[in-house]
Amino acid sequence: MVRRNLRDDQGERIEHLLLGKASNPGRSGSDNRHLVEAILSLASAGAPWRDLPGEFGKWNSVYQRFARWQKREIWTKVFEELAKDADFEQVFIDSTVIRVHQHGAGAGKNTVSKQSGDPAAD
Repeated sequence: MVRRNLRDDQGERIEHLLLGKASNPGRSGSDNRHLVEAILSLASAGAPWRDLPGEFGKWNSVYQRFARWQKREIWTKVFEELAKDADFEQVFIDSTVIRVHQHGAGAGKNTVSKQSGDPAAD
């Protein structure tokens, strides 16, 4: 079951800002409110895209729509509208996860020590 983050009145207020319409399924999406709920679910949990609950669909499809809307500044307009409510004064969404596996840093292990050039250090 999808947990609703938006009240019905909030969903109605942003509906005209979202791309696509219910009668136009496919890339434009048949349920824009569902996409907004997916994004808000991730944001509230602080979870990476791959942890998106299955009821929202494939995480990569949701991300692709999120990215398209971001390029068109849809999210800016949506959150400007939602910011009018006291409970949406601050909402931050970032599509990155700042975590690197210990072997993913890219630099090789340097085992040769270098002299500092400071005669006192020798």
